[in-house]
Amino acid sequence: MRIWTLAWPIILSNITVPLLGLVDTAVVGHLPDSRYLAGVTLGATLFSFLYWGFGFLRMGTTGLVAQAIGRESPSDVRNLLGQSLIMAGVIGTLLIVLGTPLISLGLWLLDGSVQATPLAREYAEIRLWSAPAVLANYAILGWFLGQQNSRVTLMILVLTNSVNIILDLWFVVGLGMTSNGVALASVLADYSALVFGGYLVLRQLGHLDGHFQRQRLLALKAYSALFNVNANLFVRTLGLLFAMAFFTAQGARQGDTVLAANAVLLQFIMLTSYALDGFAHAAESLVGRAYGRRDWREFAATVRATAHFSFWTSAAAALLFALGGNQLIALLTGLSEVRTTAASYLPWMVVMPLIAVWSYLLDGVFIGTTAVREMRNSIFAGLAVYLPTWWLFQGLGNHGLWLAFTLFTLTRSAVLIAYYRRYRLTYWCDSPSTSPLR
Repeated sequence: MRIWTLAWPIILSNITVPLLGLVDTAVVGHLPDSRYLAGVTLGATLFSFLYWGFGFLRMGTTGLVAQAIGRESPSDVRNLLGQSLIMAGVIGTLLIVLGTPLISLGLWLLDGSVQATPLAREYAEIRLWSAPAVLANYAILGWFLGQQNSRVTLMILVLTNSVNIILDLWFVVGLGMTSNGVALASVLADYSALVFGGYLVLRQLGHLDGHFQRQRLLALKAYSALFNVNANLFVRTLGLLFAMAFFTAQGARQGDTVLAANAVLLQFIMLTSYALDGFAHAAESLVGRAYGRRDWREFAATVRATAHFSFWTSAAAALLFALGGNQLIALLTGLSEVRTTAASYLPWMVVMPLIAVWSYLLDGVFIGTTAVREMRNSIFAGLAVYLPTWWLFQGLGNHGLWLAFTLFTLTRSAVLIAYYRRYRLTYWCDSPSTSPLR
């Protein structure tokens, strides 16, 4: 039950993310010129990739805090919060300082239309000011999740998206702003979430023993564990972003219909991830605590239980896609040509949850143990299979692309399973060898 208690707020909070996207689209989509919607789409895509790249601030903080909880070291819990917030502030400030060239590079890579790109640039230049708040919120969410408090995730994300939606409507519908209003709404929502998150942090600190240590916050060498974990997670995320960007680019080369069909089918993968992420995040905090305690019985029981929840969820998703895939496609697009094209690739969606489930779950296990080099290695092993497979099977068109992407996912899962089996026999056990992770 502890796993479900941790998982359900994360699953529910994930559902709020596409809701915001739908409201943004609806608000800007009703403006008289389609270039505003195109501009927001380009700008939002740019920031999705940019901020996703710094998601290590959430993941790395969760694993290290969970281990500190297991060691019963409240001072470490406090100092990890301080270190993560300082790191978020420094990176966020650097992003603002380097914003102009970063935005120019991102918009050049996205290659939008002449009409939409200036609006996307305006959107991005406003949205960039939210960087310190977004990254600090990542650190706060990771800190609470490491303490097995996933309800804060739900509270903060519901607040963020609610404020964003209200301000969207006020700025665009009420005040007559355009894409710049959507960007300003996002910035104010992010800082509102930071204020609320800060209040929750102060309240939690009031119940937490220990104290902040000046040398842990100001000495660069004290950040070595956080730097090591976050650097590997950053490289891993870049590899994953490349895999997704490559998939999108190769689909685009096959025409707008294939590109649109792939976009619809990727929503199936996102739908599955909303549920599986909940169990993976539960694994992060529970496994991290057991790892910190060196309680291998609790460790194994947690992995078995989260694997059970994850597998049956993935099986339910596969069955849903097999029986109701065409109906789901119809809900996502009214274009008959796109529907027909997407339906022809539906079998890949039936297989994908049963393959991807293990990479989701084991990402959570490896974050909890901060064995992040192994996560990085699994991505690059997957790319070593993904790219040659795509090249060899280009003749199959989009089926060849989905085959390559499926094998990329399968390789990730297989590599993580191999690492897990090895470490359970050698390092994560009652008589461990010297751990390779430190």
